[in-house]
Amino acid sequence: MADRLPTGIDVLDRRFDGGIPAGSIVLFSADPASQSELLLYELTAARGTLYLTTLRSDQAVSDAIDRTKSRVGTPTVRDIGGDAPLDAANRLVSALPENANLIVDVADPLERADRSRYRRFLTELQTAMVNTESVAFLHAMKRDDEPRNRAMTEHVADVVWDLDTQVRGSDVVNKLAVPKFRGGRALDETVKLKLEEQVAIDTSRDIA
Repeated sequence: MADRLPTGIDVLDRRFDGGIPAGSIVLFSADPASQSELLLYELTAARGTLYLTTLRSDQAVSDAIDRTKSRVGTPTVRDIGGDAPLDAANRLVSALPENANLIVDVADPLERADRSRYRRFLTELQTAMVNTESVAFLHAMKRDDEPRNRAMTEHVADVVWDLDTQVRGSDVVNKLAVPKFRGGRALDETVKLKLEEQVAIDTSRDIA
């Protein structure tokens, strides 16, 4: 079994037997109007992180991380949202150091590339993660018009996190499902999270 790398989010590491196997690709799907970025920011506290942003500027991401009140690290943030995001991502991933986190926020523009080019990117990403014993987190938006290569991402990913966010009356309910976990145990039930100033388990009970 590959060594586990803690995510840095204690409430999740306890569920994942200590963390994510080194060399893994994690697909993290979430609604655009959710607090999913809070999980990404907290991931940076665990180890050196390369944070690739495709929609927001690098300055906007750095400012948001600085404002976060939970425990975060000091990631290297790079904006790859130009005309050739896949090429930019390839160049930066090839220089990733050992035992690092790679965060792509969001993966959607990459998934809109030509199928063969995107498949090559995923293959090279897998190789880079295994060779450096790192973990990649691909943040993807759940939407009606998903990018054409989303199913490929789901299949190649070693671990899938699926965050469901619903507004119920005056409450915002966040539930994290982990339906896929190669090299580990997928969760047979969702984890109810509180995503406010930090990631925490929501112990409140659902009332039907």
